[in-house]
Amino acid sequence: MSEERMQILKMLEAGQINSKEAADLLHALERPKTPPAAPPMRGRWMRVRVTDLATGKSKVSVNVPMSLVDVGIRMGARFMPKTESIDPQEVLEAIRSGESGKMVDVEDAESGEHVEIYVD
Repeated sequence: MSEERMQILKMLEAGQINSKEAADLLHALERPKTPPAAPPMRGRWMRVRVTDLATGKSKVSVNVPMSLVDVGIRMGARFMPKTESIDPQEVLEAIRSGESGKMVDVEDAESGEHVEIYVD
């Protein structure tokens, strides 16, 4: 039993608090003191690469610090081929859960682009 619980029970036994006050204090000990923090984002950079399929040349190459990953995901979503159903929010959640490596790898033959998003 925790030291705080024992102290509350001793106060109850000594008549310093009543049973309702003791119950309230015990209940307060069970509640988290602060909301759980978001999982730390692993990696230092999110990298967005858009390559022309015909020439193999880079059209877009952007490195975004993880501290700006929300902005980076929105920016990367602008380059996603319209035919793909990749949800940028799902990518963000995967990054926040600690995943790293290649998050998105899409080729769009119609627009002639290859889009890749990495976290490293």
